[in-house]
Amino acid sequence: MSEEQAIRAVVHLYVDGMAFANEPALRKAFHPQAAIIGNYQGAVEWMTRDEFIAAIVEQGGAPPDTIPLMDIEMIDIEGDAASVKVVDEFAGMRFSDYLSLVKIDGRWSVVNKVYHLHR
Repeated sequence: MSEEQAIRAVVHLYVDGMAFANEPALRKAFHPQAAIIGNYQGAVEWMTRDEFIAAIVEQGGAPPDTIPLMDIEMIDIEGDAASVKVVDEFAGMRFSDYLSLVKIDGRWSVVNKVYHLHR
């Protein structure tokens, strides 16, 4: 598997985890020390991985027959660091997510997510 394919697999875990409130998928996609930051409903939201996952699980996921939106607009890889821009939806809202990934012990993980909520 190429580095790009490995990164796409992590992004797919992330999007499926969001869409279906799949906690194991989200835990696999995000590094334990990841930060999630963005403006949400007029306030800056700054969460840990565990706070973020809890919020997703609490909201609940889409029906299992749903095909989640996952439009990867950009992947930039330099050695063991990568940046991905993906447009996705959660709970009827559309987001542009900017994911920073690092390859640690041979595995890509999201270490930072900065998002924009479209109006």
